[in-house]
Amino acid sequence: MDLPPLTQRFVLHFGEMGSRWGINRTVGQIYALLYVSPKAMNADEVGEALGFSRSNVSMGLKELQSWNLVRLIHQPNDRREYFKAPEDVWAIFRTLAAERRKREIDPTLSMLRDALMEQPSVAADIHAQERMKQMHGFIELMTDWLDDVQKMDSATLTSLMQMGSKVQKLLEIKDRVKQVFTGKPPTHTATVPDADLQSPELPLPGGDHGKL
Repeated sequence: MDLPPLTQRFVLHFGEMGSRWGINRTVGQIYALLYVSPKAMNADEVGEALGFSRSNVSMGLKELQSWNLVRLIHQPNDRREYFKAPEDVWAIFRTLAAERRKREIDPTLSMLRDALMEQPSVAADIHAQERMKQMHGFIELMTDWLDDVQKMDSATLTSLMQMGSKVQKLLEIKDRVKQVFTGKPPTHTATVPDADLQSPELPLPGGDHGKL
């Protein structure tokens, strides 16, 4: 590998982790190199930097293209194909989430929907179907959340993640208000210190902050 020390550590680590995530080690290293590269690279440059054969690089790049994790770029007066990874990490997350849903989650949801249409006649299948119903509900909840994530811009997603425990406090405050007006017990039972009952500051459109 003909890479600077820090870059080499990152590339080697991604290769090791890639095998744990279910992708080829070569593919993981190619992606890591393209991610940290300051410029788009062609297959020959990738192969030379990583010490891979042209055929292995070509297969790895095709795999990354199938996942929409690299962009194909053409340079003026150059017939070779160049590749670059998206710079926005949220764009990478959204792409991975969409691809994994298409390949892994949607087939499972389809199977579960078919199973829930059945009319089981024995106790074991009735119990199994009830468990499948719970799984189906959980997966649908997660996919609805992923759909919302896909619609958000990167700045909104960052603000949402930075809110952290404030979301839990908001839910607890909402339940207390609901209890006052309806008399129903709160659904979130965690205790909120009196000092925290003040409305937390949240980011508002335009970068301003305000209290709910």
